[in-house]
Amino acid sequence: MSTPYPFTALVGQDDLRLALLLNAVSPAVGGVLVRGEKGTAKSTAVRALSALMPEVEVVAGCRFSCAPGAPDPACPDGPHESGPGTSRAARMVELPVGASEDRLVGALDIERALAEGVKAFEPGLLADAHRGILYVDEVNLLHDHLVDLLLDAAAMGASYVEREGVSVRHAARFLLVGTMNPEEGELRPQLLDRFGLTVEVAASREPDQRVEVVKRRLAYDDDPDGFAGKWEQEESAVRARIVAARDLLPSVRLGDAALRQIAATCAAFEVDGMRADIVMARTATALAAWAGRTDVLAEDVRQAALLALPHRRRRNPFDAPGLDEDKLDDTLEEFGGQDDEPDPDGDGDGGGDGPGGGGGQPPQDAPEGNGPDAGGDRAADIPAQGEPSDSGEQKAPAGGGEQAAARASEPFRTKMLSVPGLGEGAAGRRSRARTEHGRTTGARRPRGALTKLHLAATVQAAAPHQRARGRSGPGLVVRRDDLRQATREGREGNLVLFVVDASGSMAARQRMSAVKGAVLSLLLDAYQRRDKVGLVTFRGSSADVALPPTSSVDAAAVRLESLPTGGRTPLSAGLLKAHDVLRVERLRDPARRPLVVVVTDGRATGGPEPVALAGRAARLLAAEGTASVVVDCESGPVRLGLAGQLAGELGGTAVTLDELRADSIAGLVKEVRQMQRPQSNSRRVA
Repeated sequence: MSTPYPFTALVGQDDLRLALLLNAVSPAVGGVLVRGEKGTAKSTAVRALSALMPEVEVVAGCRFSCAPGAPDPACPDGPHESGPGTSRAARMVELPVGASEDRLVGALDIERALAEGVKAFEPGLLADAHRGILYVDEVNLLHDHLVDLLLDAAAMGASYVEREGVSVRHAARFLLVGTMNPEEGELRPQLLDRFGLTVEVAASREPDQRVEVVKRRLAYDDDPDGFAGKWEQEESAVRARIVAARDLLPSVRLGDAALRQIAATCAAFEVDGMRADIVMARTATALAAWAGRTDVLAEDVRQAALLALPHRRRRNPFDAPGLDEDKLDDTLEEFGGQDDEPDPDGDGDGGGDGPGGGGGQPPQDAPEGNGPDAGGDRAADIPAQGEPSDSGEQKAPAGGGEQAAARASEPFRTKMLSVPGLGEGAAGRRSRARTEHGRTTGARRPRGALTKLHLAATVQAAAPHQRARGRSGPGLVVRRDDLRQATREGREGNLVLFVVDASGSMAARQRMSAVKGAVLSLLLDAYQRRDKVGLVTFRGSSADVALPPTSSVDAAAVRLESLPTGGRTPLSAGLLKAHDVLRVERLRDPARRPLVVVVTDGRATGGPEPVALAGRAARLLAAEGTASVVVDCESGPVRLGLAGQLAGELGGTAVTLDELRADSIAGLVKEVRQMQRPQSNSRRVA
């Protein structure tokens, strides 16, 4: 096994180290979500923490790591007799992004359960991680149903495996750590809330600190054992401090004044539910124990708020993370007070010293440079209300000069757009698909490992052969060939590709503001339905891929906000660029079906026969069965209906921008035949 990089050798990242250490002191804090750009030592820090975790006493031979002094009475390997156990290092278990449900929670041998009535259970990663660390790299790319199972186990301290009336339960208490790059997509707010703490990490912009990072990393790569040896004394000191803090934790007093500050802070920042209050209380208690104190001070409450609240305030992916620290300080001061018992040392030291010893604060501003966080925070600057514009629309100059980007108008809730037919893509919430979860629609022979048993079909397949198999008792004789896999129908996520006209005919600020507001609303809908999104823009003489297909809708919002307008309308180039993007994405992710949303007034200018070229490009997309919707942005008393004609060429449906903003696109792509039937004229839905 390779020597891990020493935890104490990490340069900077005080907040990350502190959050990890607090969870090592008190796993009840609820884990850590580490958000940040690539190459910021997220994974290195998590793996380094495992070497600092104290050893655990386990029952010899127990696959579920039961403690000898208090074994789990429901342990599948139990009951355990009292007696001395064995010591081993705390495990760090990594959950791969592509893991199956059975690999995570474990699996029952269905054949033995039916034929012999025994619970033959193979433990999963949750059992391996009990009393240790469970690390999920790129947790935002993990399938939703796996994240649900993972966080439910973390909240309840137990894992349940249910298979057609046969159930197994085992303890699963672990330090949960997830890392993610926001550029690749966000977690849902409900799931963000299940992580106790969160930290934002970014590479240092200080040359001296960056030099030190490179020096240490090169030294470690040259001689891992020798480098680790140089830091052993510091590692041992932190390891001993964790043990001392754990021992002190039950004696830490959380007074009424601190509780009032915690409750007032959560109320002031309008976080949902009560989990934030509980996590803040546990974090403040762990901070006091880490500092060697038995009383929680205001400094502990402040630090706990900075770690526990930023991710709970995000209501949608366009909200800026972080807290207003001035507001936090005012709240703490207003609700501060004296407890019945005075502070025993009176020093007000809220963090102590040593690695990560308090005082580190999550960065509230986006880092400079080209990192994803820089873009993510800019998305939050999209105003709630669009900029006021001059009365009347000012058209772009005939020469096609570029105009400044207009801000988006207020986003609104859209009705669902879906792709026709039945897909088999990634789990999501948009279009109908065959999935691992959902309502049961039939049965089939399993391909590979059986995951969802269809009991009735299995019994029906086995019943005719009972006499031939020599059945003499009440039990059903089942063979592997009898097993049937349940087929289920649920919802999938799609690739929503926006093709946005940024030409001069769209350049009037009032109109472009409304267009951006509409696209922003659809982006928010795509986020909620777990879609991938892409953005193609066309103007002047060409089309550009402003954002390749990604799960990060906030990145798409940033590109949209800064979108300039002006120039001619190369509509055919935009449609052909969309075709190229879909062709490449089909090779990367063939199961994910696309939905093309064309946002244009339908005019095509520039080059020979621009309208005919646009029609041919549209028919090329239609020939491949690509589902499409045209958002008609034409305005004014006289309308040419060109967007409707484009929708007919695409085999899709058109909706005016006014109808879209009125939240009236209810039936645009719900019906299969509507999307697939060529139309000479678009149908408008009021």
